Amino acid sequence: MSAHEALLAVTAVHLGFQLTVTAVVYPALAEVGDDDWSSAHEAHSRRIVRLVVPLYAALLGTIVWALLDRSPSTGTVVAVVATSVALVTTGLVAAPAHGRLGRLRTAAVVQRLLAADRVRTAAAAVSVVGALLA
Repeated sequence: MSAHEALLAVTAVHLGFQLTVTAVVYPALAEVGDDDWSSAHEAHSRRIVRLVVPLYAALLGTIVWALLDRSPSTGTVVAVVATSVALVTTGLVAAPAHGRLGRLRTAAVVQRLLAADRVRTAAAAVSVVGALLA
């Protein structure tokens, strides 16, 4: 497998993951009542980390490989920048929001998380387009 093929594969998996979070995971969490919120959110956090850690490690490794493999094309740069936006948004916005939601659910923090989710999903889609063009 070439670096380009790996970049396309891992960005496509990332997009699938983000779409699942947007369309299935977060709506399911939104249906949880206040009395069950803490335990449901804790279970979500425990389960999702098993997917996030290896996926983000694969994203990081693949974007480094794609940048070092050859002179990167414009598509590769687009995929790398968009993936970086998704990763940074997770680290600076979504993860802290989940930390706050683990203590107390507020409408403002939920809105911040949903905004971060939209950014991550859009960035993941742009990453796939960049990888396709690479």
